[in-house]
Amino acid sequence: MLKFARKQVKEKDPEGRMPLGEHLRELRNRLAKAVLAIVVVGIVALFWSDEIVGFLTDPVPKCVEGGTRTGGTCANLTYMDIMSPFSTTVKVAFLTGVVVSAPVWLYQLWAFIAPGLHRNEKKYTYWFVGVAAPLFVAGAYTAYVVLPVSFKVLLGITPDGFENLLSLDTILDFSVRMVLVFGVAFEVPLVMVMLNFAKVVTGKQMVRWWRAVLMGVFVFGAIATPSTDPVGMLALSGPIIVLYFIAVGIAMLNDKRRARKDPDAQLDDDEASELDLTPEAVGEIEPVGARRALPEQANGSAPRQLNGYDDIT
Repeated sequence: MLKFARKQVKEKDPEGRMPLGEHLRELRNRLAKAVLAIVVVGIVALFWSDEIVGFLTDPVPKCVEGGTRTGGTCANLTYMDIMSPFSTTVKVAFLTGVVVSAPVWLYQLWAFIAPGLHRNEKKYTYWFVGVAAPLFVAGAYTAYVVLPVSFKVLLGITPDGFENLLSLDTILDFSVRMVLVFGVAFEVPLVMVMLNFAKVVTGKQMVRWWRAVLMGVFVFGAIATPSTDPVGMLALSGPIIVLYFIAVGIAMLNDKRRARKDPDAQLDDDEASELDLTPEAVGEIEPVGARRALPEQANGSAPRQLNGYDDIT
């Protein structure tokens, strides 16, 4: 008679340690959940693709019938080939899935990293997701606000007598890149805060980096934004700088809280703590009895010397 072997339920390691195979299976499960959330939201977005396309193309100054159609005042949107309507709809659905399902895949990302943290650090998982999602949405909204200005600046270069025919795929690619760049960039200060909570960087280090951070943010804003106008660069760099200094303040407060609990928390593993060299008053001196005299010393005679020593010992 055959008996089915029962699977043994393995207890989880409290420190989050697991074999490489378990890590790979965990990564596969997290990725599957994140992709499933994006796909489900994308399928739902297909039913409202026309409304979403209209929402994304609203920042473009469109030409109207009977108005001026040349120069840098407006543009006409068009499809360039027969596959463009299909590819555009798929892009819109994918973008909507990524943005709307951001809380899900951000949680899956952090949940994969969380087992490697200490137990008292895992409580920040929900805080990370709760702050990361609004920051991403705030970055995407900022990009949407900047888009009309960017389009006007870029179209304003068109000389008189020429008409702007813009591919809808090009406009959507431009808008998607702006939204993703702004959304991801707004997460950078949050990452710095999480590194501080994980004891990787300190608030003092973040303060010392402020000059390099300012330069790096403006360079990043000039390179990352698809538009070449300074409005997009300033609109991306300004909020990131403000958020960075907010992150510095949070890191400093966290360092003070950590120092109150553990005065040596800011020290490296190979760094010694500071010694208190302040002199203190000496208390009452304890009397010490005299050493027992040798026999020849007890008689009052001079001690016998051997090899320069007072006694043979």
